[in-house]
Amino acid sequence: MSAHRSSARQGRTLTWPWFLAVVVVYLAIVQGLGALVGVDTDGAKSEFPTTAAIVRNGLIPIGSSVVFGAAVVTWLGWWGDVLRYRAPVRRWVWFVPVSMLVVAVLAVNYPNLADQSPGTVLALLAMTACVGIGEELMFRGIGVQVFRKGGFSEGRVALWSSVVFGAVHLSNAFGSGTQAIFQAIVVSTSGYFFYLCLRVGGTLLLPMLVHGLWDFSLVSNGVGTDPVKSAGMLLPILLQVALIVVLLVRRRSIEPLAAGTTDETASTAPASGR
Repeated sequence: MSAHRSSARQGRTLTWPWFLAVVVVYLAIVQGLGALVGVDTDGAKSEFPTTAAIVRNGLIPIGSSVVFGAAVVTWLGWWGDVLRYRAPVRRWVWFVPVSMLVVAVLAVNYPNLADQSPGTVLALLAMTACVGIGEELMFRGIGVQVFRKGGFSEGRVALWSSVVFGAVHLSNAFGSGTQAIFQAIVVSTSGYFFYLCLRVGGTLLLPMLVHGLWDFSLVSNGVGTDPVKSAGMLLPILLQVALIVVLLVRRRSIEPLAAGTTDETASTAPASGR
């Protein structure tokens, strides 16, 4: 306990209202730079029809947001807390990152990528890696620490960091209209999955890896001048639904067992005692 309190006192303080202000700046970088240097893809059959579109619409603004997030963490002096998270969960929760990694690998549209140039594929890898690094640094890194250091319970840390993560994606309404609202809800659940990756792995590097590969598999269906959708793109949707069901059913068995408690006694304990 004393070690945790000592860690919590290190570095500068960032309250959650100021964190929201940081998120606004983060959004301004992503959306503003995208509008400033982006390539017009109106009328194209895909989101990223060319390598230039990937670099200028994605890699440059998202890569800049990574630099911004890293600068914020450095200014706060939080690198130790951000990269290493100590809030253990039961071992079965490893099912979340493992299943997401497996499905992400299976869902990649390999035939479509094979039709692209090596430069295009490398640009796509770099962009989605920056998505994983940047978004996890901002929301499971800075965001989770803001709420945790602010005295929020672990459940509320998970809730509010995921809600802010989903709300940020409402900014996509400028380009995709009302479907961005549905996207924001779905992304909030993904935010909770990435939060569990953080807890079970004990390091921010795991959700960064899962997030980056997950987005790579999704975007692989929307790259190139005339992409052919893969049936594998249904796998992430099915897994998303399956994880929601599993986590709802097993929500009371995520936290580690108290000392001297067995799985059998935990399963028969009244709900109010958990």
